[in-house]
Amino acid sequence: MATTAAPLDGKTLSLKIKEKIKTEVETLVLSGRRRPKLAVVLVGENPASKIYVKNKVADCLQTGIESREVIFPETIDTPTLLAAITKLNADENVDGILVQLPLPAHIREKAILSAVSPSKDVDSFHPENAGKVFAGSPVFSPCTPAGIIALLDEYQIPIAGKNCVVAGRSNIVGKPMAMLLLARDATVTICHSKTIDLAFHTKNADIVVSAVGKLNLIDGSMLKPGAVIVDVGMNRFEGKLYGDCNFESCAKVASYITPVPGGVGPMTRAMLLKNTMKAYYNSKNKQN
Repeated sequence: MATTAAPLDGKTLSLKIKEKIKTEVETLVLSGRRRPKLAVVLVGENPASKIYVKNKVADCLQTGIESREVIFPETIDTPTLLAAITKLNADENVDGILVQLPLPAHIREKAILSAVSPSKDVDSFHPENAGKVFAGSPVFSPCTPAGIIALLDEYQIPIAGKNCVVAGRSNIVGKPMAMLLLARDATVTICHSKTIDLAFHTKNADIVVSAVGKLNLIDGSMLKPGAVIVDVGMNRFEGKLYGDCNFESCAKVASYITPVPGGVGPMTRAMLLKNTMKAYYNSKNKQN
């Protein structure tokens, strides 16, 4: 049976966003202002992290944003890494700081993320910025949840008054996703590994956002006809990348569904660029 759901094409939308940012940066440079600058901190040799950093640097190059890679060996200790973050905080020509996760197990991750200046925390991981997301007045909207909202808006999918299920309760996606949906007047249910009968909740959902990282967590039998499926999952199986949802099964029931890859991932990176631009505009030092 042919699939019926329309794709939520994050790749195409992200290109539109990047083109707009490129035009903004060109205008800034022509007016005599310096380029916005993003510093990306990478620790160790995690292959996936190196790919993510490479992609983010390429995004900066495409849009004219200046990037700086700050690379450390796996053996670096927490105090040395904290000192490096402090230097980036003090650098008036650095607008945004991103610490690529995960960090090695011996590094105190919370201490590192809390050390990034809230005004440069373009991932919105600092406790102050996370708190503002929960208070409904974010400085920077977390990249993946913000990208999902932008994708829903692009396809004119209503959020207000809709039943939304968020599968996953991480500080990076699940919790802030629920907050952004609440801010748009959705009714939100958060499900997680201890939820009994996930299907009970998803069958009543108009919008399902799955950010668990478990292959085939959700299939079409668990969905309300016409539901919108946003799949944040990243699971490798037999050399290929899959989401949390069984795509073929879900696409027969859903009205819209994000492909994996090509759905949420490009939007996350686009929102990082938007946050970097926001940090730049908030900065007092925009001149050369």
